[in-house]
Amino acid sequence: MADGSYLGIQSLKGRVDAAEWQVRVELAALYRLVALFGWTDLIYTHISARVPGPEEHFLINPYGLYFDEITASSLVKVDLDGNILQAPAWGDTEYGINPAGFTIHSAIHGARPDAKFVIHLHTADGIAVSAHKEGLLPLNQHSLTVIPRLAYHDYEGIALHLDERERLVADLGDKSLMLLRNHGTLALGPTAAHAFLGIHALERSATLQVRTLSAGRDGILLAPEHAQAEVRQQVANHRPDHAQLPWAGLLRRLARESPGYDA
Repeated sequence: MADGSYLGIQSLKGRVDAAEWQVRVELAALYRLVALFGWTDLIYTHISARVPGPEEHFLINPYGLYFDEITASSLVKVDLDGNILQAPAWGDTEYGINPAGFTIHSAIHGARPDAKFVIHLHTADGIAVSAHKEGLLPLNQHSLTVIPRLAYHDYEGIALHLDERERLVADLGDKSLMLLRNHGTLALGPTAAHAFLGIHALERSATLQVRTLSAGRDGILLAPEHAQAEVRQQVANHRPDHAQLPWAGLLRRLARESPGYDA
């Protein structure tokens, strides 16, 4: 069942404060949207959200559930030291978290107060472009809006070593999007809406690049420099509330196609 009820998860609604519950619902919505858009890699990627309050706790998926099974109550609460503070259990099994997911997400949540939501994916096109020596190219309007916000982090192997966090954060800087070389894509934002639109723009740009270069590099038309400069300026001046415009529609789609995420 799409609502995850077969897992027998006890609802946390009314058992956590209202601010945390709202973040749980929005994070669960992100997991379901990633599943609907076909961006999953079985159980091997992760999305996280900072829990409101001074404790620097964050929520992430239980390692073992598919993204279309995630609900607001099934998320795991963890601190920046990796201690699991609250996790759902099924029978005698209490699910933990992906260690690589902890490394990446704890690094960003610990260093960037504006990173309320963080999305990391392993899509085919995202990985393909992450392995491209030139990175994301200014091939179209989509990529032009992404490039000013995009950082790069070189591949160091599966992210199991906590000392990588310092280098990841340094490479990210003040950007909100990242290509993890030979690995995948990442987006962060102050709201679920901002994070989702960021990853959507990055993934769309990656797909367009793969298709454009499928016939070879010769003859490809890059956007003129004056146009690139114009878009950079427009991105710098973008309306901060723009991300909320499609978010309501996305949630309506979830209600139709993947009910129960808010349980």
